[in-house]
Amino acid sequence: MAEQDDVLHLIDDTETVPEDSSARKWKIAVIDDDAAVHEGTRFALSDYSLNGQGLEILSAYSAAEGRKLMRAHPDIAAVLLDVIMETDVAGLELVEFIRNEIKNETVRIILRTGQPGQAPERRVIVQYDINDYKAKTELTADKLFTSLTAALRSYQQLERMVQTRRGLEIIIDAASTLYDFKSMQRLAEGVLTQLASLLNVDCAGILVLRDDGKTTNKTTNDDFAVLAGSGCYSRFIGCASAKSLDTDLRTMVEAAFKRRKNEFADQRTVLYIRTGSGREVVVLLQAERPLSETDRSLVEIFGSRLSIAFDNVILYQQLQAANTQLEDRVTQRTRALMQANRRLSAQWLRLQRANGFKNEILGTVAHDLKNPLGVIMGRTEMLTELISTGASGENITTQIEHIRDAARRLTSMVDHLISDAMADAFDITIRREAVDIAALTGEVVEANQPLATNKQQTIEVAAPPHLATMCDIDRIREAIDNLVSNAIKYSPIGGKIAVLVTHDDASIIIRVTDQGAGLSPEDLSRLFGRFQRLSAKPTAGESSTGLGLSIVKRIVDMHGGEVTAESEGPGKGSTFSITLPASETP
Repeated sequence: MAEQDDVLHLIDDTETVPEDSSARKWKIAVIDDDAAVHEGTRFALSDYSLNGQGLEILSAYSAAEGRKLMRAHPDIAAVLLDVIMETDVAGLELVEFIRNEIKNETVRIILRTGQPGQAPERRVIVQYDINDYKAKTELTADKLFTSLTAALRSYQQLERMVQTRRGLEIIIDAASTLYDFKSMQRLAEGVLTQLASLLNVDCAGILVLRDDGKTTNKTTNDDFAVLAGSGCYSRFIGCASAKSLDTDLRTMVEAAFKRRKNEFADQRTVLYIRTGSGREVVVLLQAERPLSETDRSLVEIFGSRLSIAFDNVILYQQLQAANTQLEDRVTQRTRALMQANRRLSAQWLRLQRANGFKNEILGTVAHDLKNPLGVIMGRTEMLTELISTGASGENITTQIEHIRDAARRLTSMVDHLISDAMADAFDITIRREAVDIAALTGEVVEANQPLATNKQQTIEVAAPPHLATMCDIDRIREAIDNLVSNAIKYSPIGGKIAVLVTHDDASIIIRVTDQGAGLSPEDLSRLFGRFQRLSAKPTAGESSTGLGLSIVKRIVDMHGGEVTAESEGPGKGSTFSITLPASETP
């Protein structure tokens, strides 16, 4: 006979407390091949409650069914397990399945047997990872209550330990890249998981949000950012807007930001926090009971510190972005300096070549021109003597012929020197890069402004901004400079010069118009030849070599462009135009 508090005599139907279907329940499994045991257990535990939570009892009637049940419900807190079912050791084999195969270390296992001698208690306790061993004859209602309560408390403590370990693992994993925003969110998740294990309540999840910082009037700010979440709120991590939250959650959080006060509802606690930096933070907890003052203080400290940590991450990212921008600027400036250095190096090479050519010219003049000049000087002295002595005309004519021959040879040498100079002058190479033609034209005009001012001339420039093409900036500058300086040179004192830059789909055109002496038809026919002297003369006695326009033509031709001149005739001024292909810039 069972004792007076046996299962069948313990519970009175009139005292049964109705269950709240929405409340969280402890999930336990009864695995036994005797249906009466299931019914008796359900009857005995029908009014069981621990920490305000009732029971959800699941049944299996064999070890095979027990395996399926344990796989399907890994959150079972306790198992009331019969030892002898299909076989004499079916229950013990199920213990090994639970612990070793599905690796469930937290579930509490209470063995119940009607034949204790079949599975001796000492051997079973030593060899199998179980938490309690009871004979069915001794498992009265009170003892069942005591064993189950101890098992559930042990399960609750183990769950908190597992949660603490999980939080620490997340914190350690995220700490290596703490200044990365996503890693900070991961770290915050670990901190919240750790916090949930520290609170003296069963916390299903914690959600931390704060104002988005876009408006100063918080009463009108209806958007906020999710800083971190854990448990049932993990799915909201990384949400960029309040619109991603569930409607009821969003309503509660918006109300907290507007009220700036805490709110305590059934199974939910909403805490409003204002940080030292002036940011507003709301922490929402899913818990079965309200928090104590100590718990609230702990949550407020964690929420405030998380907000500050995120501020630090944002500041660090802003600093990184500023450093990146600075590095980009340094890189761009370095690239510009290198390009300038390359241009200077090219100019230096040209100067060295010109200096070498100059030395060669001087050597040639000193050596090759000395002989014909000596002949001219000697024959001139002989001619003077012949004239003074009254020599015959034949002798005088002979000396004059010698002088003429020497002069011809001298002229030929000078022509060769000039040809060599021209060959050197036209040894032009180009290096293309993106050039703002409008800006370059403005620079050339500005450089020539003092010359125009000296002649009381005005220069008007019309050019659209940012008009770029691919060309050699030094060569095109030289070509434009030739046209502008010529316009100043041949325009009258007080005259006007117009510089116009236009473009169409295929080309860019630079026009320089002056009020000078104009061009005759003969001038236009030989305008761009070498050493061509025009009929017009510089208006202030400036010098002219006749090389400028030929060099301009050479430069423009090498760019695939065209240089032209227009004039209505002498005294009516002239217009010189450079047309360059409007090539695409990179």
